Amino acid sequence: MKWEELSGAQQAEVERQLKVISRGVVEIVPEDELKQKIIKSVVTGQALKVKLGLDPSAPDIHVGHTVVMQKLRQFQELGHQVQLIIGDFTGRIGDPTGKSETRKELTEEDVQRNAETYRQQIFKILDPKKTHVHFNSEWLAPMTFADVVKLSAKVTVARMLERDDFTKRYTSNMPISIHEFFYPLMQGMDSVALESDIELGGTDQKFNLLMGRTLQKEYGKETQVAIMTPIIEGLDGVQKMSKSLGNYIGIDEEPNEIYGKAMSVPDELMLKYYELVTDLSNEELEALAEGVKSREVHPRDAKMKLAYTLVRMYHGKEAAEGAQEHFVTVFQQRALPEDIEDKEIPGTELEDGKIRLTKLLTLIGFASSNGEAKRSVQQGAVKLNEEKLADPNAELELVGGEIIQVGKRKFAKLTIK
Repeated sequence: MKWEELSGAQQAEVERQLKVISRGVVEIVPEDELKQKIIKSVVTGQALKVKLGLDPSAPDIHVGHTVVMQKLRQFQELGHQVQLIIGDFTGRIGDPTGKSETRKELTEEDVQRNAETYRQQIFKILDPKKTHVHFNSEWLAPMTFADVVKLSAKVTVARMLERDDFTKRYTSNMPISIHEFFYPLMQGMDSVALESDIELGGTDQKFNLLMGRTLQKEYGKETQVAIMTPIIEGLDGVQKMSKSLGNYIGIDEEPNEIYGKAMSVPDELMLKYYELVTDLSNEELEALAEGVKSREVHPRDAKMKLAYTLVRMYHGKEAAEGAQEHFVTVFQQRALPEDIEDKEIPGTELEDGKIRLTKLLTLIGFASSNGEAKRSVQQGAVKLNEEKLADPNAELELVGGEIIQVGKRKFAKLTIK
């Protein structure tokens, strides 16, 4: 149906959906097809099928991963259906996107374990009732070798080498295994099998998303629209959010940890975080942005609302209120929190009632290694009974009841058992 044939109410609904879908998006290919798909959906009442593929190789989700999932949630709130594909088959190969070398294959046990973790975490964001979860082994595993040859004949090697990562490896004489060429083909076959209307992915996934359009056309299907979401910077404000860089906020972290980390988001990135990783409506976002711009809203207050929102989204309202109270008490009023966790120290770990500081920090879980413990002390982040400790090799005499602190968010009361 043409635009001019729609009623005023239908036109308004199409424009509303386009505004929501376009929020924070880097690129839509092609935009005119997206509008036509929405028009058809509004007129017929039939939900669009919106696809996201997940390679279950790193299942612990941080806020950076949720950029595309928040977009899926928005589609669900508009009445559309999410196709969530756990790449149990493609995951055995691993997406070579952005990689400088061949990925190691995952075992079946790795894939299934990671997939289950993904499902548990993803439904903190998505509505399970509006989400169809698929494993792509359903349609990829039954393919015969003849099917694979037929599939591979639809795309040239030259087309594959258009991918920047493949080109760099090829020109640098780095190995490229033949099976890596099949990754985008298999991802494209996911779209063919499910007849997806829209596929989402980060900007680094553009080649794979467009492959879905190519193969749908080759197999006589209506082609999907590719929507690319941005890669969000981490807490350092420079590098993309990554666990390996330590600049991340994990959605499964403790409420106080999420709140405290969110308060360290650089001011210049604060509104970007609101736009991409929170569930605030467009209207709320616009009002907040205007308030910050006009200085009616203090950046500190806006950041506290961001921290509260993230905790509320993943732990609930009560936990968010508790985390905010904890932050105000500890950091704004410079007081010790009331609910300090008890940490028991076995008497056998003490020698003449003493214990080395680095050993103590690893023993109570405030450092993962002696090296990390030593760095924390050298950075001035460790206090005992509110007094800063400067010597990592200090021998502490403990009697029980001491309060140890690492950084701004880790507190423990020590007991000797």
